[in-house]
Order: sequence, then structure tokens, then C-alpha cells
Amino acid sequence: MTISLSKGQRIDLTKTNPGLTKAIIGLGWDTNRYNGGHDFDLDASAFLLHEDGKARGIQDFVFYNNLSGGNDSVQHTGDNRTGDGDGDDEQIKVDLSLVPAYIHRIGITVTIHDANARGQNFGQVSNAFVRVVDELTGREVLHFDLGEEFSVETAVVVCELYRHSGEWKFQAIASGFTGGLQALCKNYGLDAE
Repeated sequence: MTISLSKGQRIDLTKTNPGLTKAIIGLGWDTNRYNGGHDFDLDASAFLLHEDGKARGIQDFVFYNNLSGGNDSVQHTGDNRTGDGDGDDEQIKVDLSLVPAYIHRIGITVTIHDANARGQNFGQVSNAFVRVVDELTGREVLHFDLGEEFSVETAVVVCELYRHSGEWKFQAIASGFTGGLQALCKNYGLDAE
């Protein structure tokens, strides 16, 4: 049975799902009617965070131009530039058993590519969700609908996976940022340049 979460909720991933080692983090969205002359390109990313909540460099930032990190424990499956179709628009796979011990959290984010130049923001996005699927069984473990509370934001921290007492947990966050990818990188200790 899938568990549906709301903003701020935390849930055990590995304790309540014994045997869960390979998780697919599926992210999906639709765009509202938009006639700005540009495609709406949303990009999922993962920030691999050390004990201080910060990433140390490009090796800790998994996105469409750096498809793996954490000794290949976190892998981006590729960039979907239109978001067309049903189901997951982008996926990040995490092998929880291989995440290096120095990584304490994994921040899962979504940004809008060239949002300012294209006049786009998350107020124009609907039906955004994240789900966790057990890659070995295909079973959806949890689902989190982000809701419609965004307006001018161009980046969102969707959720975080984190270690606690030897187990992995999931926190539903849905925190928006203006400033796109650069703002997220700064939040997580990286220089976006």
C-alpha cells in the first residue's frame, strides 16, 4: 500500500520497508496553459550533503550534466526537456546500501531551466509530485503531491532522504526559492558558476 504524505511529514523508508535498498525517486509535473514561445523544461537534481548540510563540490551534485555521484550510489536517468506524457518525468535512482557514510542527506530538487529569460515559474506548474518506488519489486512505497502553493518560485526543494539511527528516512519539504538553480546551489554550499 502506498503512503501519501503531506508537506513537513517524515517517514521511515528502510525500517518500515525491510529489504528496500534500491529506490527510484520519480518526479512528475504538468504545465498549465502557457503561451510564452518556449518549452517548459524542468530539471530534477540531487544534492549529496555532508554532516553540515552542505555539498562539497560537483561530485556531490547529480543533475543532467553530471549523471552520478556518491560512488555511483545516486544516478540521474536523464533529462526530459518537455515533461510530456504521464507518470514520472524524471527519475533519480538511489542505492541506499552504497551511499558513502559521509553523506548524511540527499536533497531532491526541481528547477526550471532558463526560467527568468523565459518568464516561467512554478505558479505555471500543476500536479507536481514525488514518489519513491522499490526498484527491485516495482512497488510504490510513498507518494507526495506538492500542491499548488507556488507562484514566483523558480526552484523547489521537493524532499530529502536522510540517515537516522542507521535507517533511511524521507522528509516531504516542498520549499520554494526564487533565483533558480543558483539559489539552490548557494543554499547547499555550492558556487553555481
